[in-house]
Amino acid sequence: MTGRPASSVLPPSLRPSLGPVAVLAALVVVVLGVLYSGHNAPGAVDRWIRPPTADSVRAPWRQVALALDFLGEPVGSAMVIAAGVVVCLALRRPRAAVLVVAGAGVTVGATTVLKHVVGRTIHGPGNLSYPSGHTAFATALAVMAALFATDRLGLGRRAGTSLVLAAGVVAGAIMGWAEVGLGAHYPTDALGGWCTALAVIPATAWLVDRIADRMPEPGRRDRH
Repeated sequence: MTGRPASSVLPPSLRPSLGPVAVLAALVVVVLGVLYSGHNAPGAVDRWIRPPTADSVRAPWRQVALALDFLGEPVGSAMVIAAGVVVCLALRRPRAAVLVVAGAGVTVGATTVLKHVVGRTIHGPGNLSYPSGHTAFATALAVMAALFATDRLGLGRRAGTSLVLAAGVVAGAIMGWAEVGLGAHYPTDALGGWCTALAVIPATAWLVDRIADRMPEPGRRDRH
């Protein structure tokens, strides 16, 4: 007997739409990175949206922003990733559990590398800001959850794509608000982080599927 085939973490119906989205998002990341390379002050767009100050969010919303910020810190993000892995394994989706770890890791790694390459700072030397790792992390988690939901619910291309993009927009906007409100990032840093996740997660999910599809099924042995 053979078990149920493993579900793809990047549903085939979404590949034609999320591929161009990932490419466009990567292009935005590059363009913003070039525009703000080496800068240490807000740009015109940043000043128009909100000048970066540490006191722009007042109580009780400041506590909300701090709680969201904690989820992007090492301890908080580790807790979130662990919870995601547990949920995926409980639902018997080991491939999705791999994506949670790989997707979060690649996203955070990408933002870290980009920060050093672009060299944009906020509130003094050494405070690298572009792109926002917190915003990228939150967006990545939301996009991965939406991919999983699309597969579980059997959504088609239009509905699935809409769900993925909506989840990414909401998560990115909420975390971006917290980071900008706390004065940790410029608005364009948050936009760069959001686009980084949209570029990274579809590519990582595709790669996870490619590797998993080439691996032998658990418990299956060749017969001679």
